[in-house]
Amino acid sequence: MWQSQKKQSTSNIEKYQLKKLLILLFPATIWLLAFFIIPLVIILIYSFLERGTYGGVIWQFTLDNYQRLAQGIYWGIFWRSLFLALITTIICLLIGYPLAYFIATIRQPWRNILLMLVIIPFWTNFLVRTYAWIVLLRTEGVFNIALQSLQITNEPLTLLFTPFAVIIGLVYGYLPFMILPLYATIERFNFSLLEAAQDLGANDLRTFFRVVLPLTMRGIVAGCLLVFIPAFGAFITPDILGGAKTMMVGNLIQNQFLKARNWPFGSALSIALMIIVLIPVIIYFSISEEKNN
Repeated sequence: MWQSQKKQSTSNIEKYQLKKLLILLFPATIWLLAFFIIPLVIILIYSFLERGTYGGVIWQFTLDNYQRLAQGIYWGIFWRSLFLALITTIICLLIGYPLAYFIATIRQPWRNILLMLVIIPFWTNFLVRTYAWIVLLRTEGVFNIALQSLQITNEPLTLLFTPFAVIIGLVYGYLPFMILPLYATIERFNFSLLEAAQDLGANDLRTFFRVVLPLTMRGIVAGCLLVFIPAFGAFITPDILGGAKTMMVGNLIQNQFLKARNWPFGSALSIALMIIVLIPVIIYFSISEEKNN
């Protein structure tokens, strides 16, 4: 009798906890359904439809939108976007890792101050911050004036509306996304392992590559994904700083929806972009599961 009452009480507690969990998950589920899953399904359906004469879609199934992706001009834009995103990710890693390591090892209150300086750019609109680079990079901008004042160059350099300007803007915009996960990983690192490695005869370089780097690899991968994914699909930065000379996939999709009014082809480009971006994410999670097992 006592055992049956105990089982019934445990069952009631489990039902109450499950009900409470469902109530807590309900707002997030509705949000994801309304603003992620349903729009994604609409884009997927549009990608298999035909373009209307004056824009919009005609509800007639076709694969022409995906066949059009095989044209060389679009592959060139995809490769350019991939190259710029990889360069941005590498530069952010080379800058962000030493900075995150320095912040994680410095004493308080300087640690909080430096973290605040990393986060401060998020307080300003991304579009405004991107426009600010025009003032810095244009022919009469700060950089050219400084270079000519120091007699490094005799005439202004063409910095704006170039791939260089796009990379600078992307690195500036997404560098905090590299620093923060690296800081979170390094801050939990057991620095007594460095002393143990040095006691065993390892120099600083060997200690870094054999001890520090492997144990902070999760932060490196997370930071690279957080930088690469938005950089690959960026459209504001290349549109403002690159002009028409440096079109990326994001600009191509924007043009198809807003200028060409070819929603089906823009949808096909969006699906292709999503698949390409998902590949490194899937590889990362599969490798993580193998290591955990």
